[in-house]
Amino acid sequence: MSWLVLVLGLVLFLGVHSVRIWAEPWRQAQIARLGENRWKGLYSLVSALGLGLLIWGYAQARLEAAPLFFPPEGMAKGLRHLVALLVLLAFWLMVAAYVPRNHLKAAVKHPMVLSVKVWALAHLLVNHTAADLLLFGGFLLWAVLDFRAARRRPVSVPAGTALGTALTLVIGTVAYGAMAMWAHQAWLGVSPLMSTVRVG
Repeated sequence: MSWLVLVLGLVLFLGVHSVRIWAEPWRQAQIARLGENRWKGLYSLVSALGLGLLIWGYAQARLEAAPLFFPPEGMAKGLRHLVALLVLLAFWLMVAAYVPRNHLKAAVKHPMVLSVKVWALAHLLVNHTAADLLLFGGFLLWAVLDFRAARRRPVSVPAGTALGTALTLVIGTVAYGAMAMWAHQAWLGVSPLMSTVRVG
């Protein structure tokens, strides 16, 4: 049951976030038919439902799943350091999507999607059950396809400034610290600072 819920959550959450990529004419038609506010409300409802389902489904499925493989012995410490750096980069990219006129957004154009890609890859490096591969692999595949599609669309991004970039890095670092030292444990029950990488 938990696997079905996880898959359904992924389909709903990633599906609704893929509409603009793969079905933009249909999306515009629905906005014209329903009105922008009703469309946004429906979009948010489906997104929230999918997120809730995938969180619950993943939490339950992970309890039942054994690791499919283990990294080579001696890599645990290096993997933890690499993952910490990748997740910090993901936070910088996420914040770059919202802070105006920063160099990260000017360089990559679509920092939020790239943030998801880096976040998913980082978590795949240290989580090796079937539930992990389904969740983080699903997000990674979606982000790769979304980023490729987004790069084909013309987009104008203002040039970055030192202030915008500094704000991005500071806010992203503070948010990363809060997640690593408190929120991850409080919300998900796992501390990234205390968890270990199982190796073979």
